[in-house]
Amino acid sequence: MDREPRSGCPINQAVEAFGDRWSLLVLRDIVFGGRRHFRELLAGNEERIASNILADRLKSLVASGLLIRDDAGRGRRATYSLTEAAIQLVPVFAALGSWGLRHRETTEPLRVRAELLEAGGPELWADFMDELRTLHLGAPAPAGPSATARLAAAYQEALGQTAVS
Repeated sequence: MDREPRSGCPINQAVEAFGDRWSLLVLRDIVFGGRRHFRELLAGNEERIASNILADRLKSLVASGLLIRDDAGRGRRATYSLTEAAIQLVPVFAALGSWGLRHRETTEPLRVRAELLEAGGPELWADFMDELRTLHLGAPAPAGPSATARLAAAYQEALGQTAVS
């Protein structure tokens, strides 16, 4: 972090690390959307983040230890990877999604992953985090059915149902 935290409160520390709106949405797009490059994050963001804000948030997330920036060299695009600390945010995203399902108006394609995470509970979260560790940290691939594939299939199915409806 570039500055001293406001207090030693754990909630304050968490909010200062990842709690602003754009930082959470950038992390969401990396975690659930598999977007790992600046252009992918910019083009794929539902909320239409501005390029200067995205650049600032990526820099901030790297500085706070939630992302690693792998600069492949001159003329090549940088790849952003989640750190273990960011991967451990999956239960936080699941809780935020569950709250949003109950207390905010949502759309079917964008709510389906939150519903699946809620229904799957901690077991699905753990499987998904293991898969993220494989992709972002180089950990061995977990055995068993893919949580990532389940989340992606549910999202694609919801998109298909919406288009037909």
